[in-house]
Amino acid sequence: MKTLVFDVFGDYGHFRKYYTTSSPLTFSFPPPPTVKGMLGAIAGIDKKEYLKVFSEENCKVAIRILNPIKKIRLGLNLINTKGNYWIPYKAKNHEARTQVKTEFVKDAAYRIYFMHKDNDLFEDIVEKIKNRRNVYTLSLGLSEMIADYKFIGVYEAEEIENAEVDILSVLPFQSIVEDKIYFENGKKYFKEKIPAGMNEDRVVLSYEDILYEVNGQSIKCHVKKCWEVKGEHVIFF
Repeated sequence: MKTLVFDVFGDYGHFRKYYTTSSPLTFSFPPPPTVKGMLGAIAGIDKKEYLKVFSEENCKVAIRILNPIKKIRLGLNLINTKGNYWIPYKAKNHEARTQVKTEFVKDAAYRIYFMHKDNDLFEDIVEKIKNRRNVYTLSLGLSEMIADYKFIGVYEAEEIENAEVDILSVLPFQSIVEDKIYFENGKKYFKEKIPAGMNEDRVVLSYEDILYEVNGQSIKCHVKKCWEVKGEHVIFF
């Protein structure tokens, strides 16, 4: 199946972990619903519609970490709405703003692999990325985290079953055969639970335990199924 490959990158990214509130933490990479939001921004699909257009039945995405994961915390000044104050001014005993410590990925860069059953939509997104003609502004999680992108190519993806390979994308644990992971010296492995599927009402349908190498290096393992794209082995969601 034809697969679009492109890179997306920016100074900072924030992909909020669903279990954090007052001090937001970030995933190390954009979960699949976030990637679909990026594709929707490029194609000009309304935020109420893109999760339907890029449903799991029609669309597959894989995510590769390109830059080593570095996280920092910065204080964001937000409007203080306590006491029913909704405008940014200072009243008696009421500060106009409140500062929230927020975690960010610094120098965020990812490679996205994208398939879609609708060939017309697929070709439209390919042309938009090639010619840098995105409809809406692309960001890395938050609207303030402006992102840039780079077209890599369109390739045929070859499906491979029951193989021992070096996976370059983030790796769902459920894809691994009998926990056959070959941890190698000099590599740092991390695990995160991410939302993998979301419906049109923004209700999470599934979560996945994900393994990734913090510097973006490959993970050697035995997988049930993967895809080879341009000589790179990846797992699609």
